[in-house]
Amino acid sequence: MPASHSVIVRNLLPLAASVLLAIVWSGMARAAEPSIDIAVGAQPHRFTRTELLRHPALRSIDIRNDVAYHRTMRYQAIPLSALIASLPHVESLQFTARDGFVANIPGGLLAGEAQPWLAIEPADDAWPALKPGSGSAGPFYLVWRAPEKAGISPEQWPYQIARIADAAPLETRYPQIRPRTAANSAERRGMQTFVTHCAACHTIDGGGDAAVGPDLNRPFNPTEYFNEPFLRKLIRDPASVRNWGRRNMPGFAPAVLSEAQLDDLLAYLRQMAMQR
Repeated sequence: MPASHSVIVRNLLPLAASVLLAIVWSGMARAAEPSIDIAVGAQPHRFTRTELLRHPALRSIDIRNDVAYHRTMRYQAIPLSALIASLPHVESLQFTARDGFVANIPGGLLAGEAQPWLAIEPADDAWPALKPGSGSAGPFYLVWRAPEKAGISPEQWPYQIARIADAAPLETRYPQIRPRTAANSAERRGMQTFVTHCAACHTIDGGGDAAVGPDLNRPFNPTEYFNEPFLRKLIRDPASVRNWGRRNMPGFAPAVLSEAQLDDLLAYLRQMAMQR
């Protein structure tokens, strides 16, 4: 190789290395950026945080009595209907969080007056930690502007969302969770209470999407190893019955789960124990 060519090559090598490094770092930055998959309809899409924060429907909204933070919070958010055009026709949506929490929310609630929004946590303005030493509710969190208009449950405020997808109702996909009782029975009403309040963390006979808490019928049902007063106390205030550092189960106050709903839930659990 002529000396002049050798000099040119030696001079170009650092430049080429710099360009390659820049490409690699750029790719790593894109890969590391938080994203959310929305798989509703025929064309699923992965949105990065940057894309969502540039969305034309993005607004600054205030959420009173935020479920995750228990105070008023201000978010950069997008109406769910602006991200999912088919929302009025969706039977049910499944929200999967990074920790395995799964909320199945009926389409009627999502398209109704409660006004669901997807809040996006900016990279330069992080939300508070949920508890000391933990992360925030971000980067993606489903919040409701008027939850009181549809009786939205705390389990229907999923945070740290990784994926949103359309799905048939839980009892359609997992028929083993259905009690073999009449359609208008307490046990059937209790199944709906289970789907709304419990199925985000628990399964029944392996039926369900969650991977956080134990199955409530295998190998035994809680009605078989708790007497009823203590089971009611556990559901209302878990820490008053058993407590440890990593306990995640929330309590269900009467404002969230009425006495009638709790009666129906226990009837459902007793029925499922007999069906096992």
